[in-house]
Amino acid sequence: MELKEKAAYLKGLAEGLEYDKETKEGKLIAALIDLTAELCEAVEVLDADMDEIVDEVVELREYIEEIDDDLNDVEEFLDEEVDIDDWDEDDDEDDDEDDDDWCDGDCEGCSGCDDYFEIVCPSCGETICFDESVDPEELTCPACNEKFACIVEEDDMKALDGE
Repeated sequence: MELKEKAAYLKGLAEGLEYDKETKEGKLIAALIDLTAELCEAVEVLDADMDEIVDEVVELREYIEEIDDDLNDVEEFLDEEVDIDDWDEDDDEDDDEDDDDWCDGDCEGCSGCDDYFEIVCPSCGETICFDESVDPEELTCPACNEKFACIVEEDDMKALDGE
């Protein structure tokens, strides 16, 4: 039996007793029966609201699980693309030392990259330096290996050549 049905049953029992609603006891019984009916209606509204909230929480939980699965897929993809465990920084540094066309700003004799052009890679944002022996229209970033081109003013190129 639902709460509302129980409240109606109590009201029926009280009316069946044919109590006098004008006496102190009768007024108390009538007020308690009315209060019981109002509380039952409020509980029903709260139950309906709670059911909606539970449905929304279940829906959000499913959505979060989908996002988590998608994030795991992205992480797996990124791990496949660049396996950090296999990356040997010593090998990468050796490759840079063999290439005299690139400067990291710490090399000897470059006087703070005065003899080099400095540009920011449009892909990764790394600042790279190169000298006149590198074709500026076919640059490859040593940090991300992306190819890009840049325009070097003719006056700048002449200045590097010493003209």
